[in-house]
Amino acid sequence: MELSTYFEPINIDDVRFLANDFFVRFGDNVMIHSKKEFPSLKEIDIAIIGVGEDRNAINNKGCKSAPNSIREKLYDLFPPSSQMKVADLGNLIIGNSVEDTYFILTEILADLLKKQIVPIILGGSQDLTFANYKAYEKIGQIINLFSVDSKFDIGHSNLLDSQSYLNKIVISNPNYLFNYTNVGYQTYFVDPASIKLMDQLRFDVYRLGVIQQKMHEIEPLVRNADMLSIDISAVRQSDAPGNGNASPHGFYGEELCQITRFAGLSDKLTSIGFYEVNPDFDRNGQTAHLTAHAIWYFIEGFYNRKHDFPYKDKKSYKKYIVSLKGDTSEITFYKSKKSDRWWMEIPCPQSVREKYLRHYLVPCSYSDYETAMEDEIPERWWRFFNKLSL
Repeated sequence: MELSTYFEPINIDDVRFLANDFFVRFGDNVMIHSKKEFPSLKEIDIAIIGVGEDRNAINNKGCKSAPNSIREKLYDLFPPSSQMKVADLGNLIIGNSVEDTYFILTEILADLLKKQIVPIILGGSQDLTFANYKAYEKIGQIINLFSVDSKFDIGHSNLLDSQSYLNKIVISNPNYLFNYTNVGYQTYFVDPASIKLMDQLRFDVYRLGVIQQKMHEIEPLVRNADMLSIDISAVRQSDAPGNGNASPHGFYGEELCQITRFAGLSDKLTSIGFYEVNPDFDRNGQTAHLTAHAIWYFIEGFYNRKHDFPYKDKKSYKKYIVSLKGDTSEITFYKSKKSDRWWMEIPCPQSVREKYLRHYLVPCSYSDYETAMEDEIPERWWRFFNKLSL
């Protein structure tokens, strides 16, 4: 696939990158698609893609202009790692229809995933998450989707837009979605029927106020994800005003950066998208600047990965078996010797064990182990046991 034909080169003057500064900046360490050449993808770990598509945005037209606004702030930061192997492919040439954009974005992302290159998508509206999901479908990979959002975006119609893309993913046939996790939903933005539906589907959803009290618990949640979709409206308006759906409540900017660093550290996560940033509503580039920081933290985490996902080499782990009193069952935990992170093994029928190889070893926290030691089965264990037993 000749990727260069699908992207517009970046005009450095448009992003006002201070390339002549005495110090080395982030932009100096990125292979940028310019008018002169398209970057080689050989030995590249991460590819930045701008997708200025907002025709299916709800109450947020103008977010198509976000990619260069984010780049302006990102390029001017100091690099998070001297090991950076990052290419910026430029801005995707938008299709004649939204469906055309989805199609070509899916093809490009699938190609990058097969090359084991992690795409960072700069939206555009969040319905582009659907195209990201379709890329995994195209390569035949069953995945976990993680969303940072004040809503579930489940929608109540057959339309595909920025607030209904999840519905299209859930009803896809064949379906490659194993689990969906949302952190940061706000009850007054979500109807009770949708909350009940999330529970019926055995998806993991966490209210903003609840998860903010235990931000450390987000780490095992995001460690279990293959793709991450971030709606900037999940961040409070005072920290991220650049969005037509901004709200007084939401995550703080530093909490968003904490989440993206967790994502970077996860060996399992292979794509991330930042959506709904709208320069038309922004103040002094504040939202673009926060998004640039979140990307910086993701890349910093990426280059500090421990490569300790258990199914690769269980010899690098301490194994703990907890027997439950009055029951014949037991729960097996693994603790990484490299990172001190925890996983627990979920019983899985042999007939589907190969199919769910990446899913029956579930990231957890020390508190799950403590719960088992108190002769209780952790809620996280029950949720995944029920999913694997279907």
